[in-house]
Amino acid sequence: MNVKENAKQVIESLPESVTMDDIIHALYVTIKFGKGEREIHEGRGISHEDAKRKMEQWLK
Repeated sequence: MNVKENAKQVIESLPESVTMDDIIHALYVTIKFGKGEREIHEGRGISHEDAKRKMEQWLK
C-alpha cells in the first residue's frame, strides 16, 4: 500500500465527527508506530528492560 492509500485508510477509519486535529494526530501516530515496527523488524529495537532503565534516568 502506498502512502496516499494508507492515509486514506486511516482517515476512513475515523468517526464522522472527527476534527482536523484528530486526523493529524491519527496520521502522526500511524507513521510513528510504523517506523517503530520497521526498526524492531530490522533489529534496531531495545528491550523492555532497557526502555524502563532509560525512562528511569530521564525522570530523575
